[in-house]
Amino acid sequence: MEKNSRRIRFEKVAGNRVNNLLKTLNSLSKCSNKNNYDYDDGDVRKMFKVIRDRLNDVEKDFSGQLNKESKSEFKF
Repeated sequence: MEKNSRRIRFEKVAGNRVNNLLKTLNSLSKCSNKNNYDYDDGDVRKMFKVIRDRLNDVEKDFSGQLNKESKSEFKF
């Protein structure tokens, strides 16, 4: 079965963006070195709250699209 061009484009673009996000998170983890940086628990909670909130928003975007697609097709 041949993949359609939209699927191929999604895999390429989404794959690249996820890899970029992982690289950025790896870079952020380097800031955890207390020998090089000064931060407290409040800073960490604030950073990860923003990250979690945005991640939840993106997940809802995808879920919403999946729900829209399933609702647009009715079958008995």
